[in-house]
Amino acid sequence: MDVLEAIDERTSVRSYTGEEILRDNLELMLKAARKAPSAKNLQPWKMIVVTDKRTLKELVPMCHNQAFIADAGAFVIGITEDEKWARLDLAIALDHLSLAAVALELGTCWIGAFDGEALRDKFGIPEGYEVTICMTVGRPGVRSDPPVKKSLEEMVCWERFYERG
Repeated sequence: MDVLEAIDERTSVRSYTGEEILRDNLELMLKAARKAPSAKNLQPWKMIVVTDKRTLKELVPMCHNQAFIADAGAFVIGITEDEKWARLDLAIALDHLSLAAVALELGTCWIGAFDGEALRDKFGIPEGYEVTICMTVGRPGVRSDPPVKKSLEEMVCWERFYERG
């Protein structure tokens, strides 16, 4: 699958089979994330990858009771350092990871609703690091169609800003 196909196929998955993800596949996705561009190549982020089934269940209440998290094959906690572009760099890295997941016939879902302090305590994240965004990864259960997106005409301006009306 080429990258354009992966972009076209990617959708937020909120139903997983509970199947484990091969360590080799997790490492392929993490290598894709590591190759993402980063301001000044600082790569001011870390990821904690959780695969333990009991721990995945414990994450559900920390993530506003999103029950599907317990059935994911992995949960990635994205942590940033205090650098100007760190949050954006992490988002780019996780986007690379999500596209690699599609190529491996896996799905992902961005998780923005979570208790950062609870995650900090659970996983021993020290001061100076922020729990920024999380992501589930797993074998999709019920597949949903990607949502309809706005047209290019609604989103893109050529040469200068203008509104369509």
